[in-house]
Amino acid sequence: MKNLLAETATRSARYLESVGSRRVAPRLDDIARLEALGGPLPQTPTDPAEILALLDDIGSPATVASTGGRYFGFVTGGTLPSALAANWLAGAWDQNVAFAVMSPVAAKIEEIVLAWTADLLGLPATCGVGFVTGTTTANFSALAAARTALLKRKGWDVEEDGLFGAPPIKVVVGEEVHVSLLKALAMLGLGRARVVSVPTDSQGRMKAEALPQLDSQTLVCIQAGNVNTGAVDPAKEICSRAREAGAWVHVDGAFGMWAAVSPRYAPLLEGVSDADSWAIDCHKWLNVPYDSGIAVVREASSLQKAFATSAAYLQASDVREPCHYTPESSRRARGIELWAAMRSLGRQGLKDLVERNCHQAAFFAERLRHAGSKVLNEVVLNQVLVSFGTAEETRRVITAVQEEGTCWCGGTEWHGQSAMRVSFSSWATTDEDVERSLTAILRLAKSRSLSPS
Repeated sequence: MKNLLAETATRSARYLESVGSRRVAPRLDDIARLEALGGPLPQTPTDPAEILALLDDIGSPATVASTGGRYFGFVTGGTLPSALAANWLAGAWDQNVAFAVMSPVAAKIEEIVLAWTADLLGLPATCGVGFVTGTTTANFSALAAARTALLKRKGWDVEEDGLFGAPPIKVVVGEEVHVSLLKALAMLGLGRARVVSVPTDSQGRMKAEALPQLDSQTLVCIQAGNVNTGAVDPAKEICSRAREAGAWVHVDGAFGMWAAVSPRYAPLLEGVSDADSWAIDCHKWLNVPYDSGIAVVREASSLQKAFATSAAYLQASDVREPCHYTPESSRRARGIELWAAMRSLGRQGLKDLVERNCHQAAFFAERLRHAGSKVLNEVVLNQVLVSFGTAEETRRVITAVQEEGTCWCGGTEWHGQSAMRVSFSSWATTDEDVERSLTAILRLAKSRSLSPS
């Protein structure tokens, strides 16, 4: 085992040392070589060292270098060294964090991270927190708590009686609602198509004045960080109206919530802390390994009631039992990586990371604009939308950038226009990475504009 782990460390270090110089997207022939990992399952065992070598030799060249500094797709962060090291150690520990008795260290670390997260983001210290896989599951978990609380007001126990014959819940979303939230609503039986959709402005922000009538059976879902523009819904006004009506406000704050650590960008989140629940991603701006997210609920009892479990063989105690706050019972101790990331960065380091990425986004947009491209959004955080002309030309540039390999940017459709979406959320992105990527994009854009259509 010792030799195998040492070889794993050597191969992993080699991969990380080369990730900054390699192309971001793998070559087609490297992807084709993945077939070598298939075939019939061997009849006899294979030596673990051979397994490791096969994975590295065949698998590593076919990875997307998303942990490097020139990956700007899907608001994906890199992996902080401290978080990766903690991930390895947690893997060696192999802790099941269902109940505290199963892993006192993992349970305690979750409590610490809970307190740090609430402090960093200005959320209630007494809130309930579930450590989950990402924003989709965080949305699902927080909205499950909302469903529990709203139906309880009508005397309905959804955990015991289900949704058959339950009082209706009105769900209000913005026109720019993220697909992960709609997926969560579908899984909860609240429906994708039954929502009331509120118009948004030119940046995708919900128009508070267009909200429908709210009441104590209404669930309002807002965004802190539009996935295309980075814009934040007017939380202060929406939460104020919701509070007067007794409605529940949920915030899909996948990446945008982390702006709260910066005095410069925190004003964008004014009023967000007045909500009732929040979904936060950690493999985005916190830069921990996949997969990691947090569901936060102001009324901890609502989250606990939605997911609490018991059985004669389960040894519960008076301390916080992790499985009472998440859909899963048995799960890995992902809080260990969060603790490592937060402890290594500290408040100042996290602030610097957010502000550096936002500055890089603004610089990127200005350079593209100066070169004649059209930036479609107000660059308020870490997101840039750019058009290179017609929809066809823009798609050609996106394809060329992805195939050329210097960097990777995705595409999107924004208010009827095709656009390249550039996301800055990695600790590893340097100013040199930005310059190198800009040079490649502008060169490819220019060559495409000169090519016959």
